[in-house]
Amino acid sequence: MSRKHTITRTRKRRSRRTAAASDKHELYELSVQEPEAECDFIDQVWKERRRRLARHIREDFCGTALTAVEWVKRRKTNTAIGVDIDASVLAWAKAKLPERLDNEQRRRLTLRRADVRRVRTPAVDCVLAMNFSYFIFKTRDEMRRYFRRVHLALAKDGLFLLDAYGGSDAFLEIQEKRRVKGFTYIWDQSLYNPVTGEAINYIHFRFPDETELRKAFTYDWRLWTLPELRELLTEAGFAKVTVYWEGTDEETGEGDDEFRPTTRGEACPGWIAYLVAQE
Repeated sequence: MSRKHTITRTRKRRSRRTAAASDKHELYELSVQEPEAECDFIDQVWKERRRRLARHIREDFCGTALTAVEWVKRRKTNTAIGVDIDASVLAWAKAKLPERLDNEQRRRLTLRRADVRRVRTPAVDCVLAMNFSYFIFKTRDEMRRYFRRVHLALAKDGLFLLDAYGGSDAFLEIQEKRRVKGFTYIWDQSLYNPVTGEAINYIHFRFPDETELRKAFTYDWRLWTLPELRELLTEAGFAKVTVYWEGTDEETGEGDDEFRPTTRGEACPGWIAYLVAQE
């Protein structure tokens, strides 16, 4: 065997992902997040509802702040505030900023360690609560209090954007596996209690060498329905709450990544929708 072939094979072997050599936050970004699509949706909604573009956003439960980063990169007039209660993930996000943003862009991004139910920030055009993280609030009173804090944080014509998931499969104790470049993402709906609506979900990551990151992320949630969320947003002071439902690709039967306002959804096994709350 030639030296050239030996070097090539060695490099390939070293580049393979393993549990020990992987960073769970990086894996989460690669397998779960779509910051460009979220920012596109913000622009879509603002053009439709306000006939202009938003400038100032707050990303609640921001984690690695990937969407906030994408937002300040999008336009020089954009600013973002990321809020999360987890000091470790915010430290990870801050350490990544020099490679993600230039100096001018970093000046337009603020990361805050705080409880989203108590944080005080300057008024923003848009508050985001994505990836269902607000499902951590398990009672109507807790959720209403959070929604009221968001209402107070918005500028006069501000919009609150949040996502939700559901469908018949959402109430089952099942696993969903999906191949991502270099690893397998596993969504594990480990427990669902129909009496309380509480759900315990995990994210695991599996690698080509059969090693795993088990319970890399744990979610102790209540599975909220769209009618409940719409009612609570109204009770919190929002005058109008609109559901944006994903269309279906006629060829594949899967979602087409196009979200439009609707008053009627499809009773399918699994869906993701956006809610837009406004004055």
